[in-house]
Amino acid sequence: MLRQLEYFVALAREQHFARAAEECNISQPALSESIRKLETGLGVPLVRRGHAFQGLTPEGETVLRWAQRLLADRDALTQEVAALQSGLTGTLRLGVVPAASSTVAQLCDAFARANPKARVHVQGNLRSTEIIAQIRSFELDAGLVYADPAELGGLLALPLYREEHVLLTKEGMFASAGEPTAVDEVLSLPLCLLDSSMRGRQLLDEVLASHGRSAEPRIECDSMITLLAQVATGRWASVVPKQWLAPLGELPGVVQTPLVSPRITSQISLVIPEHQPLPLLLRALLSATGDVYPSVTNDFDLA
Repeated sequence: MLRQLEYFVALAREQHFARAAEECNISQPALSESIRKLETGLGVPLVRRGHAFQGLTPEGETVLRWAQRLLADRDALTQEVAALQSGLTGTLRLGVVPAASSTVAQLCDAFARANPKARVHVQGNLRSTEIIAQIRSFELDAGLVYADPAELGGLLALPLYREEHVLLTKEGMFASAGEPTAVDEVLSLPLCLLDSSMRGRQLLDEVLASHGRSAEPRIECDSMITLLAQVATGRWASVVPKQWLAPLGELPGVVQTPLVSPRITSQISLVIPEHQPLPLLLRALLSATGDVYPSVTNDFDLA
């Protein structure tokens, strides 16, 4: 049945019989027949069929969640048994919001040094909602996100650090550069910011709105590196987390200015699945997290 569940999960992901069959390296008729056998065995229809794939039935949605969990547990079991023979292997899949795309380097480094046979794959330009959805569907193992408790049903969040946003400008652009400055002065500058669909930007807008202010950037993007490149032209200013800047080292000619009235802060958390026991890869990640953030209390059982 596990093979049938693999095919079913692939179909749900691809939403197309031919693409799912190609992903599974089988013919389309073989994939269709396998899913029909799964439906017969379970006694319920899983797929709404017409001339093409039309989605899953309510029963199919329920089976999909269990199938994803079963396949993830199978992979975790395989990794744990293999680790007994030769050490931890496999690939840790991390999703990271843009604001944590540089700070994640510390976690990756600590994990890789402690587990020399394991790999890490980072997706660094995802939105928090995308990361959370992919953790739930077992497409990602963990994520660094802005953790909204309302979105975290079935997941665990470990607070890592609190961002503090700063004004970023080229030398000579802003008269008060380097000295604490009020946000009103910042809003008068030509701004480039993350686009309004991204949680980091939404948090900024929420703080400004609570003080009767709003930002009107002329340039918006979904990449922190793009923001930095715009600032480097000397014609644009941006507001970014200073924690994102720290791993980049010295940035010649670029000035960070603390923001006051109001200060703009936000919480970055490590999010993982809630179910126990945790896979060995995640236990290793939590161990590395404790090394990087020793002041963070780790309530998870790593045994």
